[in-house]
Amino acid sequence: MSLVETRALQAHYGDAQALFGIDFRLGEGELVAVIGANGAGKSTLLKSLTGLVKVARDAVQFEGQAIGGLAPGQIVKMGLAMVPEGRRLFPSLSVEENLLMGAFAGRTGPWSLRRLYSMFPVLEQKRHQPGTALSGGQQQMVAIGRALMSNPRVLLCDELSLGLAPIVIKEIYDAMPAITAEGMSVVIVEQDVMVAQRVSQRLYCLQEGRVSLEGASDALTPGQISQAYFGLDAPAEEVTA
Repeated sequence: MSLVETRALQAHYGDAQALFGIDFRLGEGELVAVIGANGAGKSTLLKSLTGLVKVARDAVQFEGQAIGGLAPGQIVKMGLAMVPEGRRLFPSLSVEENLLMGAFAGRTGPWSLRRLYSMFPVLEQKRHQPGTALSGGQQQMVAIGRALMSNPRVLLCDELSLGLAPIVIKEIYDAMPAITAEGMSVVIVEQDVMVAQRVSQRLYCLQEGRVSLEGASDALTPGQISQAYFGLDAPAEEVTA
């Protein structure tokens, strides 16, 4: 049984439909990537999983339980946490206070301030500074750490590399093995298709709110991804965003 699954998931913003019958699954300890052009529905998929977009109750399943449309706070307490696009740190709080906000879910587990500081030492050095005073990459580390402090079963990451330098992106993704080492499942929405394919075990491509491709990441060819991403045959080197 999949840990997380959507069945014919549909999502709307008012009268505008954003997702059309999405079937998605995430296994225990799996890292799945979601790619697609701007407006394809990637962020809406994550928001549907976390209750930020209201969907039909049985359209989203977690450990076999229907959770679609539950309040975000309930879903976090059940074990799904999101690293939102743009980090969304609390500007009035220090780095450490932002991290501690994640612990309000009240879940027990391996993630603590000590462990986060071991993984991202720069955050300990800057723990008393305002979270929004840090560089973009350091703020992303805070956003990841805040989600991990809820000790989730599933970590959902929306656009981790957005606006970051390549060396910072590498540092963040180098931390993924430590995050998944104890069986945590991860979904990443990623701009860079090559990075998404390299770090994930399975990959979904969305196009105009529908799944256009799904498969084992190491088995998909550049041509297949180009066709699914753009809806037409395109040179593989163009598939970078």
